[in-house]
Amino acid sequence: MHLNSIFMTWHINLNYDTYEQAREEFAWNLPDDYNIAWDCLRKHDDLDRPALYQAYPDNRRETYTFRDLDELSNQVAHALREHGVERGDRVAVVVPQKPANPLTHLACWKLGAVSVPLSVLFGPDALQYRLNDSGSRIVVADESMLETVREVCDDCPDLEYIVAVDAEEPFEDVESFDALHEDQPRTFDIEDTDEDTPAIILYTSGSTGPPKGVLHTHGLWCGHCAAFYMYFEQDIFDSVYWTPADWAWIGALGDLLFPAWHYGQPIVGYPMEGFNTETAFDLCEEFDVTNTFLPPTAIRMMRNVADPTKQYDLSLKTICSGGEPLTPEILDWAAKQLEGVTVNELYGQTEANLLVTNCRKWFPAQAGSMGKPVPGHEVAIVDQETSERLPDDEIGMIAIRHSDDPVIFQEYWNEPEKTEAARVDAADGGEPWHLTEDLGYRDEDGYFWFKTRDDDIIITSGYRVGPGEVESAILEHSDVEQVGVVGIPDKTRGEIIKAFVQPVSDATGDDGLSEEIQKLVKDQLAKYEYPREIEFVDELPTTTTGKIQRRKLRDRETE
Repeated sequence: MHLNSIFMTWHINLNYDTYEQAREEFAWNLPDDYNIAWDCLRKHDDLDRPALYQAYPDNRRETYTFRDLDELSNQVAHALREHGVERGDRVAVVVPQKPANPLTHLACWKLGAVSVPLSVLFGPDALQYRLNDSGSRIVVADESMLETVREVCDDCPDLEYIVAVDAEEPFEDVESFDALHEDQPRTFDIEDTDEDTPAIILYTSGSTGPPKGVLHTHGLWCGHCAAFYMYFEQDIFDSVYWTPADWAWIGALGDLLFPAWHYGQPIVGYPMEGFNTETAFDLCEEFDVTNTFLPPTAIRMMRNVADPTKQYDLSLKTICSGGEPLTPEILDWAAKQLEGVTVNELYGQTEANLLVTNCRKWFPAQAGSMGKPVPGHEVAIVDQETSERLPDDEIGMIAIRHSDDPVIFQEYWNEPEKTEAARVDAADGGEPWHLTEDLGYRDEDGYFWFKTRDDDIIITSGYRVGPGEVESAILEHSDVEQVGVVGIPDKTRGEIIKAFVQPVSDATGDDGLSEEIQKLVKDQLAKYEYPREIEFVDELPTTTTGKIQRRKLRDRETE
């Protein structure tokens, strides 16, 4: 492969004096033979530069260079090929912040295969659905997830191999990740790919039905780099990056990990079980973290630490955050308690991430605003019915023009009708719009403001939760007749999940039943998807066709 012209383009980007100039002059310029793994690992001048500082709760520390990651992922690629993985095949990755996570992704992309990141918080139902829907042939799973994987593997007909990470004594039918690749060659010829070659399926929850697999191509992570350049205030080199966010989430992989490697910068990995403020500050101090992606929930928890700059020797410069609007109090806290650290909000979704953000060097931030569109993305507010652009200050649907934009997903996996529904012809005759299903408006100064979701998605601690999936799990309890699930405001988590439960006629809605329901959801779905509040009701508001009216349930909370 030839030298990636994108890397040079981003050096040129440093010379843009104004936001307006960047918007006018920037254009995507991916080479014809583009491959994510090559971009992140092989194009750098200094392959012996640290790429990953890996820390563990038991105080072990490891350092991996770009050369190390390239050679190790080469070995994994050879091993996957020996196990029959071919171009287009899916490989699931259920691993926390450990080297095996990105190594497996990178190996898949070198093969032309498709990786499927899945959360270590998933219970058996959530995991089984995604393994089956994606048709994954191999699952690379952390030792903490082995029992869950083995519980569902017999019901996953496409699944052929289970590979265990950090398991001291893997089960007889499970292979060790280290043993899988350690004797393989350390060189590998990357398969022919381009920016449109399928690369990764990320699952996102919808308000109705099961989660959807969002298929992205090799252009995805490079498509994040313009926003990365903005929300880290153009100060992206000679930096160290860290996020506590799950490496199964586009907010961790796309907002920080792979864009940092695109620029040849090191990241910190740490498998944190639940966010801990002391650990967060300790990691930032130990590794001189300069730039971090923190979900709003994490920031709110860190605000509870008094005088952090007196307790910790911090090198922080910029925090980016997204998933929900940031309040003025968060911006003030960073400016005062972190001695001038900038916090920039960003906006995106799994289908089209990092569309809008802030950059103080180009324009002042407006508290509560998502910022302005990132160069390379044409973002607008359109009428949901006509797809016409709406005037400033008028609420409509946030939309992004398809064109050649690499961050827009290729398709919903196995869902052609839903794929088609997300794309609408533009009233102006230009390229189609992708509809985000989020409502907002643009002001006269070009700032975008989030208003509400057009569906019932719940965002709790940064996780998107579809109420339908939670309702289905709750309905498995024999004492539940009907249920409606909504998100309600919470100071720490943004929203928490609340379930309105109608028990069967001979059941009693009490604390015991609440605990059983919560445990059921935790066990079957994910630990972040259980309802923290449960209210028992005699009946639920429904439409004439019997559909539960979640909006009326939310309205009860504000009456």
